[in-house]
Amino acid sequence: MNAIFSVAAPKARTFRLESRPPAASYEEERLHRKQRLAATFRLFGRYGFDQGLAGHVTARDPEFPDQYWINPLGVHFSQIRTSSLQLVDHEGNILIGNRPINTAGFTIHSALHRARPDVIAAAHTHSTYGKAFSALGVPLLPLTQDSCAFYEDHAVFDPFSGVVLEDSEGDRLAETLGHRSALILQNHGLLTVGHSVETAAWRFISMDNAAHAQLLAQAAGPLKPIAPDIARKTAAQVGTEQGGYFSFQPLWDWIVEQEPDLLD
Repeated sequence: MNAIFSVAAPKARTFRLESRPPAASYEEERLHRKQRLAATFRLFGRYGFDQGLAGHVTARDPEFPDQYWINPLGVHFSQIRTSSLQLVDHEGNILIGNRPINTAGFTIHSALHRARPDVIAAAHTHSTYGKAFSALGVPLLPLTQDSCAFYEDHAVFDPFSGVVLEDSEGDRLAETLGHRSALILQNHGLLTVGHSVETAAWRFISMDNAAHAQLLAQAAGPLKPIAPDIARKTAAQVGTEQGGYFSFQPLWDWIVEQEPDLLD
């Protein structure tokens, strides 16, 4: 005789993700940001976001908001440690560190940090899919749940006028970003910002993924974007600062376990 067994489904449990408690001191918060910044570079190296001397991610210093931490020029993302990071001010003076920094990186990030006091971190690299998508000169479409995170929260910065070396170009870039979380720099790549290093980093990874998905979808056939009202609702669910912060945590746990020297 065949017996049929049924097992009652367990009651659904609600898990609440708690935000990180405030740091006890500037030193504690500074270390937190620098460690997450170093982890971001290691992750970006794993994702293949490195491209020669191009690419930079910054974190505002908690004690001196007109200063920020940035990667030194000529060090591969996969080799950056917490101790590798350099401190610069809005005038481009290197306050901590003995290597040069990317001039375009200084121009872009100093303008962003000046224009957006709420921005703690900003990320820009020449990732392959980001570059390919930027050549289209159009914003991302809400094609998937993940891409909805950027719906009505990014803009296209155009036209391309060469390497960003002039202060006026940095200011124009910051003006185009406005209150948004991300930019597509036409013929150049992607840029994301956040109220934490974690969120800025996650947004860059997610945006590059969304660009990749749209390129694949466009090559496969006609597109069916998500309706605006649904895309807007989904953006409020998946595109938040808190969502970006928590989405970064598994990556942080993984990269620290794989490459603990990044904390040095």
